[in-house]
Amino acid sequence: MRLISNRPGVLALLAIVAMPTAASVYAQAQDTSDPNIIVNGQPEPSTAPLGKGPEVKGIITARNGSKIKVVSNDGTASIITITETTQIKGGNKTSASLLNGLPVTVKTMQSEAGLVASQINFRGGDFKTATMIRNGTAQQFDEQTAATEALRGRMGDIDKYNIKSTTNVHFDTGKAALSPNAKSDLCAAAAEAEATNNALMLVVGYTDSTGSQDFNQVLSEKRAGAVINYLQQACHWKPYRMLTPTGMASADPLADNSTEEGKAQNRRVSVNILVSKGLDGL
Repeated sequence: MRLISNRPGVLALLAIVAMPTAASVYAQAQDTSDPNIIVNGQPEPSTAPLGKGPEVKGIITARNGSKIKVVSNDGTASIITITETTQIKGGNKTSASLLNGLPVTVKTMQSEAGLVASQINFRGGDFKTATMIRNGTAQQFDEQTAATEALRGRMGDIDKYNIKSTTNVHFDTGKAALSPNAKSDLCAAAAEAEATNNALMLVVGYTDSTGSQDFNQVLSEKRAGAVINYLQQACHWKPYRMLTPTGMASADPLADNSTEEGKAQNRRVSVNILVSKGLDGL
């Protein structure tokens, strides 16, 4: 089902490193079998592979140092470590090519620290798109400027945009999988947005009131991630025209959560077509 609305509710949206002293360094260098010697602290978890891990397919949504976050089509997020032995096939074949918004296939190994990438594959055309997200091109003019700013913002900046329409797609209880109707509605929304000058998309995930707040927060984010992936991969919506997605758990319900019909309406992801107020009408 596809709904169009301009509801106001849409708008409301290391750990400590202990540095050893010279004395403790000296103590650790001694024979630790001596009961009078106490060695404090824990070693870093090893990234040495213990066995074969799963193959992960999805889009890179975040990067921090040697770790990348890959979100799969079903909204599942995987944190994967890149090492010096990771083979990268595509682009410039270095870790610098692993940009946010890049669709990848990652072969992994399991280690004490979690998943470690043994090989990362991506297509050259996808790398070009991801590079465009980061750098922008002369052809994109103000639209790219607005999109780049949007990627750095969240719901606090929503008042900078006019909402042109909203499409809601719905989910089964506790699930983040897209139905055939939802997939059709998403591509229809992408086509509508493509026909709207300077349009951007804001994707917001929701749940009904079933379950805990923590569970619903994670579920709403998975639903938003599944919608983002389908819009970009199947409906060909450009990542640089997407504002940062968010999950709102059971907040801002469309209907009464005390009825099954109301809960069904609230298990949704809202795809909002927006235009920057400064560009609207151009």
